[in-house]
Amino acid sequence: MSTSLPDPSTQRPRPGQLTFAAPRRGKPPQHLADLAPAERKAAVEALGHKGFRAKQLSTHYFERLVDSPEDMTDLPKAIRDDLVAGLLPQLITPVRTVTADEGATVKSVWRLHDGALVESVTMRYPNRVTICVSSQAGCGMNCPFCATGQEGLTRNMSTAEIVEQIVAAARSLRRGEVAGGSEDAPLRVSNVVFMGMGEALANYKAAIGAIRRLTDKAPDGLGMSARGITMSTVGLVPGIDKLAAEGIPVTLALSLHAPDDELRNELVPINTRWKVDEALDAAYRYFEATGRRVSIEYALIKDINDHAWRADLLGDKLNARGRGWVHVNPIPLNPTPGSKWTASRKGVEQQFVERLRAHGIPTTIRDTRGSEIDGACGQLAAATA
Repeated sequence: MSTSLPDPSTQRPRPGQLTFAAPRRGKPPQHLADLAPAERKAAVEALGHKGFRAKQLSTHYFERLVDSPEDMTDLPKAIRDDLVAGLLPQLITPVRTVTADEGATVKSVWRLHDGALVESVTMRYPNRVTICVSSQAGCGMNCPFCATGQEGLTRNMSTAEIVEQIVAAARSLRRGEVAGGSEDAPLRVSNVVFMGMGEALANYKAAIGAIRRLTDKAPDGLGMSARGITMSTVGLVPGIDKLAAEGIPVTLALSLHAPDDELRNELVPINTRWKVDEALDAAYRYFEATGRRVSIEYALIKDINDHAWRADLLGDKLNARGRGWVHVNPIPLNPTPGSKWTASRKGVEQQFVERLRAHGIPTTIRDTRGSEIDGACGQLAAATA
């Protein structure tokens, strides 16, 4: 199978075919984070300034987390505003922020330049800070139990719009706006999960650009470890194979939600294109290429996918591909208002976990936060809109 994603601009969809193209709503303004380090010098020179200013801007943005031109005192005042307007435009504007867990979980709604709304969630733990970011405004995968999936796809986000969510979280940490953590824990974002709004592998170029900005050494990027980044996907097989070839050992998380095609066709409509076994084969190839253990995400939905026989089937399918390559994260479903889908009963949830462990599959119930603040992905943005 080809490892290139479909190009929506050159392909005409067949009847009933899922497509990944986002409606165009105007391209976001160019930002420093959209550019590779080597491209920034040329961009600064195109504005009529000396190329070395690109390194100064990168230092302010990625390392010092400065967001006010007045604080960029190593830049001449006469050119400061021009450089900031040209390469550090405001891409996301805070619309609404809600907190949970005594301030250690912060969910934010952002307005993009064209009015589209997206979400991010910052979660502070004793020794780490994780941010869940959006990669698209809305989502075209149409999963019926997901608030974002029911919203539909508005557009792809740019690399810089993705990165800016992480930089904004890092600024909040430095300003003491996120509670929790131990006294000696560093005030930095240590983990990024692409599990917010959108299917990141359907916005591949921007998502991989964001990963490179996150992992580039400071001041060219944020200097994060690739091992602290998780890329979630509903199973876009060509995208998984393409990601495996990048040579960046991020963690792959496959949102499976059912081990059988009959049910997964309903829960994850992309399964009509790439079946359960094809998605698992691609995940195993990713493990072989990177050495990184794959996570299987499984939202437990009451009386829908939480049967013991489905746990056994999942265990058999994972073991058929090898041992030690995978970890399963059952996730108690965070229901959306008015939805028929709801979380499994605790006893059923525990039985599901025990059946998987009986197959020798490492299994851990996902820690969920923010259920009291419209915690389901896309829920707060929808309520805000």
